[in-house]
Amino acid sequence: MKAAVMWGVGLPLTIEETELARPGPNEVVVEVAAAGLCHSDLHYMDGWYPIETPAVLGHESAGVVIEIGSDVGYVKPGDHVIAYLTIACGNCPYCREGNTHNCLNRKAAGAREAGQAPRLTIDGGPVTQFLNLASFAERLLVSEKAVVRITPDLPLDRAALLGCGVATGLGAVFNTAGVEEGQTVAVIGCGGVGLAVVQGARIAGASQVIAVDVVESKLGLARAVGATAVVNATSDDTLSSVLSLTDGLGVHHAFEAIGSKTTTEAAFGLLRWGGTATVVGLLPDGTRLDIPGDELYYEKRLQGSNVGSTDFRRDIPRYVEWYLDGRLKLDEMVTRRLALEEINEGFDDMRSGLSARSIVVFD
Repeated sequence: MKAAVMWGVGLPLTIEETELARPGPNEVVVEVAAAGLCHSDLHYMDGWYPIETPAVLGHESAGVVIEIGSDVGYVKPGDHVIAYLTIACGNCPYCREGNTHNCLNRKAAGAREAGQAPRLTIDGGPVTQFLNLASFAERLLVSEKAVVRITPDLPLDRAALLGCGVATGLGAVFNTAGVEEGQTVAVIGCGGVGLAVVQGARIAGASQVIAVDVVESKLGLARAVGATAVVNATSDDTLSSVLSLTDGLGVHHAFEAIGSKTTTEAAFGLLRWGGTATVVGLLPDGTRLDIPGDELYYEKRLQGSNVGSTDFRRDIPRYVEWYLDGRLKLDEMVTRRLALEEINEGFDDMRSGLSARSIVVFD
C-alpha cells in the first residue's frame, strides 16, 4: 500500500510502498477515506519533538473497517469509523477517575505486544507508526480501542476532522473550560482547532465570540462559523480591541490555539477578573511563560488542554449529531482537498498560515 513516509527532520515526505501486517486478535484494518493535516504532524516534521524514522505520520482520519481480529467485538467489516489518538488502558489512576485522555499507559495500550512483528514495514524493516495510528497511508492497522463507530450519514472526509482538530477545539470548550451560556470568549488562532473553538463557544451560547488572527481569510472563516467579532492582530491592537468589545473588562474565557509563548501570554492578558485562559496549542519543549504574578490575585487562571479532555467514544457521537442537525459546520472548515502525492503542498500551506484545514482524500 502507499504511504507518505518521513525520513528525517526538515525533509519532504515521500510516497513509498509499505507493507501492513495481518491483524492480531484485538486489532482492526481500516481503509482510509480521508486524513487531515494537523500542526502536530508538522511539529514532528520540523523537529519540535523527536521521532524515530522512517515514520508514517497522521492521526486525524476516517474510513471503513475491512478486516478484524478474532476477538474484536466493537466493530465489523463495513462499519464507518473515526480513528483517534487518546487510546486508554482503562486501569491506570487517571482512567479509573474517568480522565481517559490522560491515560498513563496510552502508548502501550495502542501498541502491539512485545515480540509481535511491527504493524508497518518497508522492505521488511520497521516503520514508526505515529501515535500507533499512521493515517497518511491507504490503510490503518490499529487497536480496536483506537476507533469509534459512526453513522454512514456523515461523509467520511468531514468525519476525519473529528479525529483530532475539531474534537480538540470542541472539547476544550465543553470539557476543559466549561464555557457557560452568556459568557464572553476570545480565540487566538483561527486554524482548524481555533475554528472548532469558535464553533464550540457559539454552540455553548457565548454572548460574544471574538476571533483573533493575522490572516483575513481565516477571520472570514471564523465569522462564517460563529464569531461575533474579529480582530486582525497585524493591524489592530488585540488587547485594546478586546477590551473595547467587552466594556473594558476582558473575557471570561480566552483560548490559545497556535502553540506560541507570545500568544499564550496574550491570551492570559485578555482575561477579566475570574477569567480562564486555556492553552489548546502545543508549545515547544522547554517553553517558559511570563505571567504577571499580581494578576493571580484577581483569580485569573491559566490551564492546558490535552486533546480537549476528550473521551472519543463518549463525545464523538454528540459531535456527529450536531453536524447532522446543522449546529456544527464542518464543510466550511476544509480549505483544500489533496491527493496523497500532494501532501507536502498541504504542509507548505500550513507553514505559510494560508490554510485552515487541508485533508488528503484517498480514491
